[in-house]
Amino acid sequence: MDHLRVGIIGYGYWGPNIVRNVMERPELELWGLCEMNPERVAKFSARYPGVRTTADLDEALSDPTVDAVSIATPPATHYPLVKRALEAGKHVLVEKPYTRRPEDVDDAWALAESRGLVLTEGFMWRHASQTRLLQELLPRVAEIESVRVSFFGILPRDADVRFVPELGGGALLDLGCYCASAARLVLGEPDRVYGEAWLGRGGVDERFSGLLRFGDVVATFACGFRARTNQLEVIGRDGVLLVPHAFVSPPGIVLLDGEEHRVPAGDHYRAQLDDFCAAVRGEHPPLLGRDEMLGQARTLDALIRSAEARAPVEL
Repeated sequence: MDHLRVGIIGYGYWGPNIVRNVMERPELELWGLCEMNPERVAKFSARYPGVRTTADLDEALSDPTVDAVSIATPPATHYPLVKRALEAGKHVLVEKPYTRRPEDVDDAWALAESRGLVLTEGFMWRHASQTRLLQELLPRVAEIESVRVSFFGILPRDADVRFVPELGGGALLDLGCYCASAARLVLGEPDRVYGEAWLGRGGVDERFSGLLRFGDVVATFACGFRARTNQLEVIGRDGVLLVPHAFVSPPGIVLLDGEEHRVPAGDHYRAQLDDFCAAVRGEHPPLLGRDEMLGQARTLDALIRSAEARAPVEL
């Protein structure tokens, strides 16, 4: 498939990055935007006058000229929207986190595979050149002793959807999912987790801290809506890797024992879209496939259950 027509479902916080990259690519065509929020539709139309908009999901999914969709809606809506898109025969790139329920991953992937469709989760940081640099440098620290991750961002508006529990709000699903992804990238799949949540506005977790055990190695993380930082530290027997800006607009810098290692920053959204399109063309599987999505969902689910029970959870 040399030409791909993409529909955008939801114009959330990261939606403009996806739209921009679709419109900049000659082999891609933007079908339009499906969005129910009038304010977001107005912002989109002001930026892209003349491009189609609709509040009718069926209009987007029933159009046979739409090859793929990018879904950038609140987390709780991801699974039903992904199912509808796959049932309509569309390839799907869905914003993180796809789900906290492992059964949602199995169900959607079974459907995607039965129809020969691509499904992947939009963790853009995994596609960054900086993340590849981190992976290349990991052997330099030798045996890993500990991993520490943090991701905080300030949300000034009480009306933000991330304060709505019914929509999948909360710091863990918005920010902590990156921390879990980072720990899993470095160490594999955890065998036990422990989570602590501090509930705030809207009844969601405004702060969340977690401990993930990977055999004899422990990763810890903290996330929340009251500070600003996003960094990853890997402590090994022979050295320490530090990524000061791990997730948001990664600048292409990783420190090994304080010494800077650099790569061109690039555009991790473009790289993510490149990976998705290559998978649709059959060139290779998506970077984040079934096993990755399933491992992420299992970890998030265990952390939430642990915080609710105030006890460790075995995986």
